Amino acid sequence: MVCLGNICRSPMAEGLLLAKIEKFKLNAIVDSAGTANYHIGKAPDRRMVQMAASKETPIDFLRARQFSEVDFQNNDLILVMDHSNYRDVLRLARSENDKDKVRFLLDYLYPEQQMKVPDPYYGTEEDFEEVYNLLDKATDALIKHLFNEG
Repeated sequence: MVCLGNICRSPMAEGLLLAKIEKFKLNAIVDSAGTANYHIGKAPDRRMVQMAASKETPIDFLRARQFSEVDFQNNDLILVMDHSNYRDVLRLARSENDKDKVRFLLDYLYPEQQMKVPDPYYGTEEDFEEVYNLLDKATDALIKHLFNEG
C-alpha cells in the first residue's frame, strides 16, 4: 500500500488488510510505504489512529517508511492511492515486470477507473471517516479478488 507520507491512507489500508488477513486466516503479507520521506519512523496521523481505533482496527503500532526499489523485489503487488503515487512508484521501476505490479487500489472496487483515494490530511474528521470507509470497501474487494473470500 503506497500513499504520499505513509501516515494516513496507506497505513489505514495496511491495518484493514492485516485485520482481514487474520480474520480469514489468509496466507498473505501486507506492508505500506510513502513516496515521500517526510515522516519516516513516525506513527500514523493521530486523527487516522483515532478513526481506526473507533472502528476496532488498530494502526498505532505502524511506522512510516519510504517506498524504494527493494519493494518491487519484496512484493507481488504494489497498490497506490493516487496518480501522483502511481507516477512516483513507476519512476523507481527497474523493469516491465516491476511496472506490472503497480495498480490503483480502488481499481478493485471500481475496475479500470484509476480513481484516487482522497488524502484526508488537510480535511475534517468526516474526511478521515470517508477514507476509512472507502479503504474498508476497497480492501474487501481486493481480498475477494485475490482469495475469493469475504
